[in-house]
Amino acid sequence: MKTTVLSVMVGLLLVAGSGSAQNPAAQNEQRLLTLVQDVQAQQAQIAANQEKLDSKLAEVSEAVRLARIFAGRGGK
Repeated sequence: MKTTVLSVMVGLLLVAGSGSAQNPAAQNEQRLLTLVQDVQAQQAQIAANQEKLDSKLAEVSEAVRLARIFAGRGGK
């Protein structure tokens, strides 16, 4: 999240500080580049979050499996 905010701030500074010497096509290209970088950062964060979720799900699944084993033994 912090990297996204930082990327947006840097992008805004670049666009604001670029001056009027650039033509609109160059400004649009810079904005597009900034947006692409933001999306890439968000995708990396989503992938990291997905890995965390998968890990937690595996832990819960193992706990449920063990609970079923012990519950099955308790009835005999």
